[in-house]
Amino acid sequence: MSVSYFWSREFLLDKKMLWLLFICNILGTIYGYEWYWGQMIDTIAENPVWYVYFVPDSPTASLFFTLSVGYLIADRSSTRTPSKLYKAIRSFIEAFGLITSFKYGIWAVTMIWAGAYQGASVGWDGWMLTASHLAMAVEALLFVRWFSYGIPAVVIVAIWTLWNDYMDYEKGVFPRLQRELHPYLGTIQFFTICLSIIGIWIAITCYLAREKSRVKLPQ
Repeated sequence: MSVSYFWSREFLLDKKMLWLLFICNILGTIYGYEWYWGQMIDTIAENPVWYVYFVPDSPTASLFFTLSVGYLIADRSSTRTPSKLYKAIRSFIEAFGLITSFKYGIWAVTMIWAGAYQGASVGWDGWMLTASHLAMAVEALLFVRWFSYGIPAVVIVAIWTLWNDYMDYEKGVFPRLQRELHPYLGTIQFFTICLSIIGIWIAITCYLAREKSRVKLPQ
């Protein structure tokens, strides 16, 4: 069996594989919200309540990717023609899942090991979070070819993503970091914005590639 089989349509869109991904991601999402729970409670107590929507970055990304996988599962059994509203909601969810899963997957892994480089300890949970967040970025890149989002959805998600960066670093609701990284907060802010831009660029590039593949070459 060729290694390429493991990122083929036959393997990745198999119904059992999709359900496995769905279950793993929803469990990771629940764990993520539990991990952020204390910070969410503190944010509500100390800031306007709507700030809390910008706190749980990774689990929200995981939630939207989980919903995107749910759409792929539904595609396997549905024969109905989707409505315009259904398509618009799905487009937004897929664009959000792609951009933020890539962004926060890479971000979290980088923060864990940047902290380790500065002397922070990496326990079993650090290794677990490294594996799970790296998987977030990889699965987003693997499944984007079957997403159906459009440019309007990418624009909306881009606005949200960059506004989230503003809220994180200008309003102080960024994910809690190891104390060894606090002196480098300016660099982390710049790195985070760069990841946002790269994620948006990936979404646009993949959309254009998908649209180009639909154009039939002249006979």
